[in-house]
Amino acid sequence: MVILVTGATGTVGRPLVDLLRVAGAHVRAVSRDAAAAGLPAGVEVVDGDPARPDTVAEALDGVTSLFLHPRAVGDAAAELADLARRRGVRRIVALSATNVDDDPSEQPSRYAGDRNREAEDAAAGSGLEWTGLRASFFAANTIAMWGAQIRRGDVVRYVYPHHSEAPVHQQDLASVAARALLTDDVVGRRVELTGPQSLTHAEMAGVIGDVLGRPLRYEARPPREVAEHLVAHGLPEPFVGALMARYERLAGAPQPTSDDVEKILGRPARTFGQWVADHAAAFTDEREHR
Repeated sequence: MVILVTGATGTVGRPLVDLLRVAGAHVRAVSRDAAAAGLPAGVEVVDGDPARPDTVAEALDGVTSLFLHPRAVGDAAAELADLARRRGVRRIVALSATNVDDDPSEQPSRYAGDRNREAEDAAAGSGLEWTGLRASFFAANTIAMWGAQIRRGDVVRYVYPHHSEAPVHQQDLASVAARALLTDDVVGRRVELTGPQSLTHAEMAGVIGDVLGRPLRYEARPPREVAEHLVAHGLPEPFVGALMARYERLAGAPQPTSDDVEKILGRPARTFGQWVADHAAAFTDEREHR
């Protein structure tokens, strides 16, 4: 079994590569800079850009299953899926998002390059075996949101303390992706992958403090102030605008959770507290971010 992984060095792709290797699969990872990919020995790393399918055509030869990452493939998802079919690939597993059915202008990740709808539709319409993995809010996003503040002190200054997410551990996403690539358990399904709890921003900050053993305090700041700060620190203005609009629209409403992770893996989804424990250094050690 040869599995081609796009987005192999990312938040989901990197642990997925490890899981597939442990399972005995031959992993072929596409990278725009193969020399700098830093993937473990035994992984076949090939130069190519999934957003330009012609550059990965030869890498598809002999591949049985393809992991389609919506940011790595961008607007070329349908073209890559068609090429995969013509090259003999039998299955496509596409990473997507729980908000994929929202208005595109209200999906912040689109402004960061994710094409969740396109990736999912390309897989489902490929004529191959397929699975769509609809992921909720990545627990890892809290590092970018609050990591620097928490490393400096005990106050988290951010917006909408009552906005909720159902944070999912990337290891659970990778584990379900591996199951979808290696078995027939979830073929032909769109699965909702969330953490086991809906937590507000303030509650997530509280969990981080509890795990670190520190009395973190959440201080709500005006959306405009936070938006200006985020843009000043390099985030695209359309992304920030969509993010603030999403927060405002959903503030006060618990985000739905799903038990699909537990049903597929046969164990409960990891909690946000477990994720924090696994990544405590991101909130305590400046060396992790130099």
